[in-house]
Amino acid sequence: MGRTVIVLGGGISGLAASYHLIRGPSPPKVILVEGSKRLGGWIRSIRGSDGAIFELGPRGIRPAGALGARTLLLVASLAMDSLCRGVFAGNSRELSIRSCFPSLFQAEQTHRSILLGLLLGAGQSPQPDSSLIRQARAERWSQWSLRGGLEVLPQALHNHLASKGVTVLSGQPVCGLSLQPEGRWKVSLGDSSLEADHIISAIPASELSKLLPAEAAPLARILSTIKAVSVAVVNLQYRGACLPVQGFGHLVPSSEDPTVLGIVYDSVAFPEQDGNPPSLRVTVMLGGYWLQKLKAAGHQLSPELFQQQAQEAAATQLGLKEPPSHCLVHLHKNCIPQYTIGHWQKLDSAMQFLTAQRLPLTLAGASYEGVAVNDCIESGRQAAVAVLGTESNS
Repeated sequence: MGRTVIVLGGGISGLAASYHLIRGPSPPKVILVEGSKRLGGWIRSIRGSDGAIFELGPRGIRPAGALGARTLLLVASLAMDSLCRGVFAGNSRELSIRSCFPSLFQAEQTHRSILLGLLLGAGQSPQPDSSLIRQARAERWSQWSLRGGLEVLPQALHNHLASKGVTVLSGQPVCGLSLQPEGRWKVSLGDSSLEADHIISAIPASELSKLLPAEAAPLARILSTIKAVSVAVVNLQYRGACLPVQGFGHLVPSSEDPTVLGIVYDSVAFPEQDGNPPSLRVTVMLGGYWLQKLKAAGHQLSPELFQQQAQEAAATQLGLKEPPSHCLVHLHKNCIPQYTIGHWQKLDSAMQFLTAQRLPLTLAGASYEGVAVNDCIESGRQAAVAVLGTESNS
C-alpha cells in the first residue's frame, strides 16, 4: 500500500504542496485538510454588482526571479492566462533582514555588499522558461493578476486537485495530532480522525504549536514564538474620481501617520477590473503599532472605525474628499508573520529537532521563509520535494 500524506491548511502554500505531491513519479495518496469553509487563505477576491474586482488580500504577483517564473509555470500548467505585486506590516526595527529579504542577505554574504551582490548576482541556477514567462519579460510586467481576481488561482488549483483524486476536506478544523506506536500520525478532526505516514503543515506556526503532541514539545515552544500581526484592509470605490498621482500606490511612514500602512492604487495597476461603468478603486491598509495598541487597550475594532480612518487617509493623501460609492472593510487577524531578529535561528532549531527526532513532519507556509505569494507557493513546492525525495514534474 502506498503512503498517505496529509496537508494541513488550504491556503496557497497547502494547495501548492498538494499540487506538487501528485506530480511526482510515484505520488502518494494526498488528503488536504482546511479548517474554514473556503480554500485560498488570505487570497480572496470579491466582484461588485458593477463587475469591479476587490481584492481583500494579495492583489498581484511579481513575475521577477526564479520564484516568479515558477509561479507563472504553475499558472500555465493550469491553462490560465493573465497580468502583479505586495509587503510587510509591522515594526521595521524588529524585523530580521536575513529572514524578510533573503535575496539581499545572500547578496551581502556572497559579495560582502548588498549593492555589489545585486549587480553581480548570487550565482543562482537558470530560471524556468515557458511562453508565459517569455511574454512577461517581453512586455516587462512588474506584476500580474487574473481576470476574475487573484482568487481564481487557488480555485483553479482546487479544481485540478479534485480532478486528480486528491481528497479535499474543508470546514474541518484539526483538534490535535498524535503519533501512533508504529510512527504514523493520527489527525483528530473532532468526531473523526485520519491517519497519515507524513504531514505537511501549511498552517501558521503558532496554530501548529497548539496541535503537536507531548513528544514534540520543544518544537511547539519554538513555533509558538513566531508571531503575526493583524491588518485592516479597506477597499474604497469612487465614481467619477481621478487620482492626482500615478503609480501602484504609496507607503506611509509611521512618523507621519501611525494608523495607515499604505494605499494601493488598484485602478492604476489593473484598470480592466474597474467594472462597468469604470470607477476608481483604491485600497487602504491600516495596522502597525496603532492597531496593536488599540487591541491591547481593549478598544472595539469596529468596521466603522476602520472605514473612517481609511476615508480620512484617502481624502488627506489623495484628495478623494467625496464619500465612496462602495466600501468593504475586513480585519485580517494575525495575517502577516513577523520575522523578528533571531527568526533564522528559530528555523534552524526547528529543523534540527525534526531531523534528530525523525518526525514525519514538514513545515511550509508564510510563517517560515517568505510572506509573498511566490514565497508561499515555493514553500509548498519545496515541502512536496522533501516528502517525495525528488523533484515533481513541474
